[in-house]
Amino acid sequence: MTTLQSSVRRRRAVAAAGAVSAGLLLLSACDKPTPMATVTVGSDSVSSDATCGGEGKVLETAEIQECLQKDDVESITVNPDDTVRFGVDPEVADERWTILMNGQQLTDDTDNTYRTVPGSVFFNAQYGAQGDSTLVTIKAGDGKDDSEEATGLWSFKLKKDD
Repeated sequence: MTTLQSSVRRRRAVAAAGAVSAGLLLLSACDKPTPMATVTVGSDSVSSDATCGGEGKVLETAEIQECLQKDDVESITVNPDDTVRFGVDPEVADERWTILMNGQQLTDDTDNTYRTVPGSVFFNAQYGAQGDSTLVTIKAGDGKDDSEEATGLWSFKLKKDD
């Protein structure tokens, strides 16, 4: 009977080791989440993983253009009198980043993790705004000043609040 018990124990140990191995294998297959970007207006915030890229690889021009056309992005309401705050994870800041408005560069690139822009800018025709909503994109670069290459895009829709 002791042989039977040790055989059962051995099978249980092998089954447990197999389950742990399978679990570790599944975890190693998971994608690492992309860095986050956040837009804050007053006490409201929206955050998002990268809309495109975000893994540090340079995006192709066609990928960037396709990504800038996406409209299923997080949105937030902005009163033109509000201040809009943009925040990025430190790994995005290390690559340098800029803010695009409707696909056009709005700010110089920076290596800070935080930036503010007056809300009125996003609804001013002088800056290319049209209508009551604006697509704003955070574009991560490749860590070089004045580089046009992008490694990640985080897009948000700003909706005008009268």
